Amino acid sequence: MNRIRFSSFMLVAGLLFIYLPMLILVIYSFNASKLVTVWGGWSLKWYTGLLDNTQLMGSVMRSLEIACYTAIAAVALGTLAAFVLTRISHFKGRTLFGGLVTAPLVMPEVITGLSLLLLFVAMAQMIGWPQERGIVTIWIAHTTFCAAYVAVVVSARLRELDLSIEEAAMDLGAKPWKVFFLITIPMIAPSLAAGAMMSFALSLDDLVLASFVSGPGSTTLPMEVFSAVRLGVKPEINAVASLILLAVSLVTFLVWFFSRRAEEHRKKAIQQAIEESAAESWKQPDVRRPQTPNVV
Repeated sequence: MNRIRFSSFMLVAGLLFIYLPMLILVIYSFNASKLVTVWGGWSLKWYTGLLDNTQLMGSVMRSLEIACYTAIAAVALGTLAAFVLTRISHFKGRTLFGGLVTAPLVMPEVITGLSLLLLFVAMAQMIGWPQERGIVTIWIAHTTFCAAYVAVVVSARLRELDLSIEEAAMDLGAKPWKVFFLITIPMIAPSLAAGAMMSFALSLDDLVLASFVSGPGSTTLPMEVFSAVRLGVKPEINAVASLILLAVSLVTFLVWFFSRRAEEHRKKAIQQAIEESAAESWKQPDVRRPQTPNVV
């Protein structure tokens, strides 16, 4: 009994530690006072004022754009890397390739950002691209960082799959690329969605890499917030953070809702198929039982 009470207390304390600051942030986004720490009543002026703050809204849209591009590219590259690591068991340099894929997971972001900055500078001097650092360089840096997470998530899913399904499709004449797109991809779709959401969140939250590889006119939301916090938290930042929390909550709820519906439909289809097969087996005569001839 004491163990149950202690675990319940730790659960409630952990949830409060995580979500109570978010709740306070949302409440203070409706604060009428310009001072964040002083409550001046309820007001929506900071939300309406976001429309006039072109610099802050521009950084928000820029961060969302980079996060979308990063999620798409990271899922594509991470899935290919995971497929190589799980389906091709023996090739030269496999250990080195696996280490390079997972290196961004343990590499400090300062080292990664500095190395990418030196790479872009060297490429600009040698081939003339990129001429200036901006959205493209941030996208490349975020993709390099997030593809490692996608590779780990997708690899775990690929190792759990039954290879007999893919082998049966190839025995029936399907080409490997067709098996990959029509059989493997649908079976690992949940891991792909999880990797895309993780990449989107990591890209939207990144500050260190973007600070190294960004240029004039490519300030992201974390950079804008970090520079504004030095002079004091503005109420507009609380409003933007609240809108992002609302959007993330809605997307999470929709993903959970549709996933639950799909799982319920799948269970119903399996149960219906079992019932139909059982009914057909009862209707068919038992041909295995030998017919005894009538002896006169």
